[in-house]
Amino acid sequence: MSISMYAASVPVLNQMLDSMSDVLSKAEAHATAKNIAPEAYLQARLFPDMFPLVRQVQIGADFAKGIAGRLAQVDLPSYEDNEQTFAELQARIAKTKAFIATLDAAKFEGSEGRDVVLRPGTPKEKTFSGTAYLFSYGLPQFFFHVTTTYAILRHNGVDLGKKDFMGAI
Repeated sequence: MSISMYAASVPVLNQMLDSMSDVLSKAEAHATAKNIAPEAYLQARLFPDMFPLVRQVQIGADFAKGIAGRLAQVDLPSYEDNEQTFAELQARIAKTKAFIATLDAAKFEGSEGRDVVLRPGTPKEKTFSGTAYLFSYGLPQFFFHVTTTYAILRHNGVDLGKKDFMGAI
């Protein structure tokens, strides 16, 4: 039995975007309860050379829309990367989910063999088959940023566990 590229991507992206949204909600509630400035979490990072939480969420959302949009062969919406608050990050996740929801499963048909070209026309241009793009590049990148978002918040004292990371299954 085979699995469609839509089934291998969209439900996973939605589950983890919901998870990221939920851990951000818990972080905001924790900051309020403990009288911690939200910026302490929003600008937190695991190590000085890593991006802060805000950027992790932005990149995670970008990978989600990029994976779905490229496999469906539609133009990707452009986001400004100007979020500064929990509410703005939640809005970013919501508009990413809304974009993904516009993509019909039929658009993903045949995407496993289609070429996905990243950074076209640049020295960093890279071409993947749809399958390689999804499983070897897109999902690992997406999970890295979702995991790092979780890890930053957990490291900074937000009461999170594996169930929070996994979200609703």
